[in-house]
This record gives sequence, structure tokens and C-alpha cells, in this order.
Amino acid sequence: MQGFGVRGMQLTSMVDFPPHIVTTLFLGGCNMRCPFCYNLDLALRPGHLPAITTDEVMATLSRRRGWIDGVCITGGEPTLSSCLPELIQSIKVLGLLVKLDTNGTNPQKLTELLPLVDYVAMDVKASKEKYERACGARGLGDAIGESIRLIQTSAKEYEFRTTVVPQLHDPEELLRIGSWIKGSKRYFLQTFVSSQPMICKSWQGTPAYSRQEMLSFREMLLPYAEEVDVR
Repeated sequence: MQGFGVRGMQLTSMVDFPPHIVTTLFLGGCNMRCPFCYNLDLALRPGHLPAITTDEVMATLSRRRGWIDGVCITGGEPTLSSCLPELIQSIKVLGLLVKLDTNGTNPQKLTELLPLVDYVAMDVKASKEKYERACGARGLGDAIGESIRLIQTSAKEYEFRTTVVPQLHDPEELLRIGSWIKGSKRYFLQTFVSSQPMICKSWQGTPAYSRQEMLSFREMLLPYAEEVDVR
């Protein structure tokens, strides 16, 4: 496989595309440096991970038909891979559903991919004003906004999601994000996990928001999407 390529495969997942049972493919490389990212090798050093060829991927998926409903393609950032449309089309030939995880930095590629996938999940790291601090990269706000609107209007099924990090998100910041994605079908708040190594080492081991606090954020954001929940 050309580009960044498949650098990991989880044969069975019941959490990546609920309620479906899927095989999850991890594509290496990312154009963000989120301080709370814990997929360090996958995002920063994909070449250090063994590559899984297209033939290996397709042979595995062919054998698993009947056991799985579909495939989740995640990263890293999958849209950086030039071969992604070809991979998705090959999976669809097997009669499997496809879910795409993305950071939303490549709306041009999303325009090409949305007709091919059954579900897309986009991370919204922060409000436009604070995106640089949240993702460690500059000048992405306009692309993120374009991807939000594109997914809202063109995706078959979709969700937006935010990992809620105390160092980045307070109620006012979450409301700014809510305003950005207002009118969406689904918005999920994800609990920060600080127990694994991450890009910002000083954040490791810092307390996350409590379950009660996360539920209070959910109540606050209910007006901004048809479904709001906590993961």
C-alpha cells in the first residue's frame, strides 16, 4: 500500500462503530500534534511500525465476512493516505460497512470520500480560537469549519466528538464548540485518559473531569445537537 499505509489491525472491535462488530484498521501518520495524543508511534513514527499490505488486509477481511459487519478506518489521520479511496472501494466490494475517523483537516479529500463511507466520526478538538493550542498545528480553523459543514450536509451518518481535557476545556470553551457544530445529529464528549504516555508529558497522570462533571457538560450542550452523550 502506498502513502502512510496500514500500520495496525484490530480484528474485532465492538466499540469503534456501535452497534456493529468491526475490524479496525490503523493508518499511520498525522498532521496534528495534539498534546493529549497517546498514539505516539502511529502519529509521529509510523515507519517504526510494521506495514500491513493491501493483500494482507483484504485477505483478512475476506476471511472475516460473516463474523464482522464492517470496517473502521482510523489513524493517525487516514485522509493523508493517497490510497484511501481505493481501500474503501475494495472493502465495499466485500459487502462490508465502512466507518471513517478523521480530524477534519482535509475537506477536499472528505468531499471525495463521503459518498463512499457509511459513517464518519470527526474530532473537534477545540473552538476555532483555541485550535492551535489543542492540536499543535497552525492555520487549521478554516479547514475544520469547512469539514464540519460538509459533514453536516453530505455525510450519510455522522458524529462529532471532543476529548474533554481540563487543561483545554472549561464550560465556556465547550459552549463555543457547541455553537460551531450547532444543528448536528450527534455530539459525543469523551473522557480524557491521562494514564498512558502522551505528547505533552507534563499532562500525564493529571486528573480528568469526573463523571458528574462530564454529565453536567452534556446537559449544557443538549441544545446544540439532536443527540449528546458522554463516552
